[in-house]
Amino acid sequence: MMLEVRDLHAFYGKSHILQGVDLRVDQGEIVSLLGRNGVGRSTACKTIMGLVPPVGQIGFKGRAIAGLRPDQIAHLGIGYVPEDRQVFPGLTVRQNLELGLKRAGVVGRWKFEDVFALFPNLAARQDNPAGVLSGGEQQMLTMCRTLMGDPDLVIIDEPTEGLAPKLVEQVGTLLDEIANFFSPESQAWKRYHIQERINHPRLWSVSPPEGRSLFLSQYSLLQQGRTACRA
Repeated sequence: MMLEVRDLHAFYGKSHILQGVDLRVDQGEIVSLLGRNGVGRSTACKTIMGLVPPVGQIGFKGRAIAGLRPDQIAHLGIGYVPEDRQVFPGLTVRQNLELGLKRAGVVGRWKFEDVFALFPNLAARQDNPAGVLSGGEQQMLTMCRTLMGDPDLVIIDEPTEGLAPKLVEQVGTLLDEIANFFSPESQAWKRYHIQERINHPRLWSVSPPEGRSLFLSQYSLLQQGRTACRA
């Protein structure tokens, strides 16, 4: 079990946003959170990451993480791509990627040449300030910065929010390329595939079980801050 959330509640002041959310992400699974605007999808992502104080149980790889700081959760292996991208506009593309490393100068499974090979636009602009990138390029940069931290689980909040239709398709394609980056023979990761390209938060485990090639998409539907169904 990579991630298990039980009876999760979250508040903004006196507003009770999450009212008992349950969620499970097994190793290698791709899980989507569904629901209309305002039901708490983004809040669920932020609460798991420790950006919103949680009330309830959150377990990651068998360890309780509810109440930990966001930096502690990140160091345990959860990556987070925020809805509003949050690039550092005055720093170059390469410097933004360097900030994703858990330890300065120490790279993990994803290296600079890997993300630049996947995203040639970023390679061409690696010495440019991130603030001059288009919305789609900033989204790519944010995803790559998260991958540079070598996470075992990635949370992506609204990956295509506010993007033009052409960029929505491009981001979807790039998500597929990330998922298929490692070959089936790779000892580190097995090949897996993102089936859907829809505008909602995603949580996916990037370490599929040994010997499995996964094409699984699971979803949890949120209604009024509660888990209405899972499939």
